[in-house]
Amino acid sequence: MATKHLFFFAILFFSAASVFAEENPSLKMDYYKDTCPQAEEIIKEQVKLLYKRHKNTAFSWLRNIFHDCFVESCDASLLLDSTRRMLSEKETDRSFGMRNFRYIETIKEAVERECPGVVSCADILVLSGRDGIVALGGPHIPLKTGRRDGRKSRADILEQHLPDHNESMSVVLERFANIGINTAGVVALLGSHSVGRTHCVKLVHRLYPEVDPQLNPEHVPHMLKKCPDPIPDPKAVQYVRNDRGTPMVLDNNYYRNILDNKGLMLVDHQLAMDKRTKPYVKKMAKSQNYFFKEFARAITILSENNPLTGTKGEIRKQCNLANKLH
Repeated sequence: MATKHLFFFAILFFSAASVFAEENPSLKMDYYKDTCPQAEEIIKEQVKLLYKRHKNTAFSWLRNIFHDCFVESCDASLLLDSTRRMLSEKETDRSFGMRNFRYIETIKEAVERECPGVVSCADILVLSGRDGIVALGGPHIPLKTGRRDGRKSRADILEQHLPDHNESMSVVLERFANIGINTAGVVALLGSHSVGRTHCVKLVHRLYPEVDPQLNPEHVPHMLKKCPDPIPDPKAVQYVRNDRGTPMVLDNNYYRNILDNKGLMLVDHQLAMDKRTKPYVKKMAKSQNYFFKEFARAITILSENNPLTGTKGEIRKQCNLANKLH
């Protein structure tokens, strides 16, 4: 009799475990192979088309991963519009300069035509970032899928998670460590500053009222020319290219620049000077392969930060709106 009871409980346990596994699946490679086998190819083609028309989209794809996945969960909360009750993350000061969100919707529409209601905006955000990295000359990074979309913005807790470009290196390292990214990964991810541009709003404190003596004097005239006003208009297109040598290429030139005191933001300068990060900066300046290896590892960790899976969240019909608002 006891044996029958044990057998019954064993069956019950494994049945419950099976149901739990189905309701709470983890991310995996090629998650949509049965439900939408063309999903990743459609996203890749859309990224290529959009990049061909608008080169700066690739910077946006890459930045999206950082700003969305860093704040508690990789769930596309960044993409939600503000409502009467909720401020959007993308409208906060910390999201200043972010743009091209409408093109995520373009990709979503293309995927929806093939497989309605199947592919999440969170996966589109991550995969477009992956393909944007390739468009910029960076490595192809195999990333898992299976994320679901959050229903609310996290604007109210954004400051608790995202490190700021003016914060100490200790704070920056701590924020990254909180999601499992070590010092080498921090140095590699900040290599994203190899591409794109920095608005003068984020630079003028190093130029006015006096020029930061830490800046390379040969680089200062260019910065002053690009940022001639101590209080720049945030709506004006006033910026400095992060890397004047290869501004559209994700490469290790960034590390050579910051070792030469040409880093634009304070965090760039600290990265090259702090004893905890400088050894990795030097190593990445010498080896692009090492930079790419650590960059790919850090992007993978970031993209898998606390995703919603299984029955959590939803698959949004539009990336800028939670389904209940339709």
